[in-house]
Amino acid sequence: MPAGFGFDLTAFLSACTALLAAFVFGGLIGLERQIRQRNAGLRTMVLVAVGAAAFVHLGNRLLGAEGETRIIAYVVSGIGFLGAGVIMKEGAQVRGLNTAATLWSSAAVGAFAGSGLIAEAGAVTVFVLAGNTLLRPLVNYLNRQPISAAATEAHYRVHAVCNAENVTDARDVLSSALARANYPIREIDVLSETEDQVELAASLIPTTADPRELDAVCAEIEASDAVDSATWTVSTTL
Repeated sequence: MPAGFGFDLTAFLSACTALLAAFVFGGLIGLERQIRQRNAGLRTMVLVAVGAAAFVHLGNRLLGAEGETRIIAYVVSGIGFLGAGVIMKEGAQVRGLNTAATLWSSAAVGAFAGSGLIAEAGAVTVFVLAGNTLLRPLVNYLNRQPISAAATEAHYRVHAVCNAENVTDARDVLSSALARANYPIREIDVLSETEDQVELAASLIPTTADPRELDAVCAEIEASDAVDSATWTVSTTL
C-alpha cells in the first residue's frame, strides 16, 4: 500500500493542492455557466470537479496508479447519472445537453487535478471555456441559416388534405407515391380532422431529400381524385 493510515504532511499538502486546483478550475467553468443562468452553475461545477479530484487522489493514496485508474473509470461512467438530471425534454426540443457535457468535462478537470496533472487540468479548463464561449457566435450564426433540404439530415413530412370519406384512399396514394420515389415512410399520422376534411402527414425516415423530387411527389399526389392538395415540410432532427 503506497501510504499508511497516519497523518502524512506531504501527502496532505499534495491533496490540498489537487483540491485547490480543482476548485479554481471548476469555479472558472461554473462562473461562465452561472453568468448564463444555466441549471448547473458555479457551485455545481466546483463540487463536481472537487469531488472527482478527491476520489481520484484517494485512489492514488490507497492503491497507487492502479487505484487512480479504477476511480477514473467510475468517474467517467458515474458522472453520466448527474448529467442526466439536467437534461429535459420539452415537446420536440431537448434542453440541457450542453450543461450535461460541461458537467462531464468538469469531472475530467477534477480527475486531472486529482492525479496531480495540474497543468493538464488548466488546459482542459481553457478548452471547455472556449467551447462554451468562443463557439457560441458560430453556433448562433449556423442556427440562423435556413434548412437546406438538399444537404441537411432532417425530418421530412409530406402532407395531403382530403375529404373525410377519402382518407383510406389518400393514405394509399401517399404510400404509393413515396414508395415509387424511394422515400421510406416511418408512419402516417392525422394532423387535423374536421367533419369535411382531414390532413394526413407521412413522416419520412431521416435522410436527405431533393426539393424537386418532393415537389414532383406532391404533384403526383394532388393529381389523385382522393386528394385535394399536397405539400411537404422539413424541420431539423433532434
